Amino acid sequence: MNLKEIKELINLMNEHDLNELEIEKEGSKIKLKKSSPDYPEFIPHRPPEYRLENLPASKPAEESAAAAVNGKATKPISSPMVGTFYRAPSPEAPPFVDVGQVVEIGQVVCIVEAMKLMNEIKSEVRGKVVEVAVQNAEPVEFGQTLFVVEPL
Repeated sequence: MNLKEIKELINLMNEHDLNELEIEKEGSKIKLKKSSPDYPEFIPHRPPEYRLENLPASKPAEESAAAAVNGKATKPISSPMVGTFYRAPSPEAPPFVDVGQVVEIGQVVCIVEAMKLMNEIKSEVRGKVVEVAVQNAEPVEFGQTLFVVEPL
């Protein structure tokens, strides 16, 4: 096929609103295909593969910090969801709890914002706060330690 015949095929495709044309003539074969937003090309994908090594690794240092501080047994207050950690109810308000403060079971210790909802996180242990493990306005993961508490 020569260039003139190929141009004629392209004009034929445009006239008849074709997005693909395949012709075999005298032992030669030509395939023309349009690529435009009007004719999206379907390309099958394989779904992503999830492997254990792709998951974030747990932080052994964080876990060991929650296990013992100064040789005393401690318990973590963990995030029940993924979101953004806030220590106070508003930017100008004081934090719900500080290091050295005693918290009671059911006391609000922070807020985790998830999908524009402010979720109060309550202590499940009575004790003295020995560490705030997350900075204000930082993203947190499910199960991440927010506070370390020394039970009383």
